[in-house]
Amino acid sequence: QVQLVESGGGLVQPGGSLRLSCAVSGSIFSPNAMGWYRQAPGKERELVARITSGGSTNYADSVKGRFTISRDNAKNTGYLQMNSLKPEDTAVYYCKAEVRSGPLAVIYDYWGQGTQVTVSS
Repeated sequence: QVQLVESGGGLVQPGGSLRLSCAVSGSIFSPNAMGWYRQAPGKERELVARITSGGSTNYADSVKGRFTISRDNAKNTGYLQMNSLKPEDTAVYYCKAEVRSGPLAVIYDYWGQGTQVTVSS
């Protein structure tokens, strides 16, 4: 079955950088699209960035110019480079992959376990 494993979270000071990774396994197809979402305590989960199979990207206004989403199809891995981090970026970050699954290759959404990012002085 398809599984996503996230890594790279941690504690960083304001202005610092982190790089999140999301490794996809268990599918003969590469993801149609991959995205990063985040959820802070008491807040709704929100889209941070998304990249399609064709390489098109979009970002939340709050992270535009600071975050960069990318993917390495040969490694079946997605990345989120986070620069100039702010305290309001503190959240659990989740990777999502849209993957063709099963005998009919139906597209399903698969989620990683989440990784904590804390930005604090």
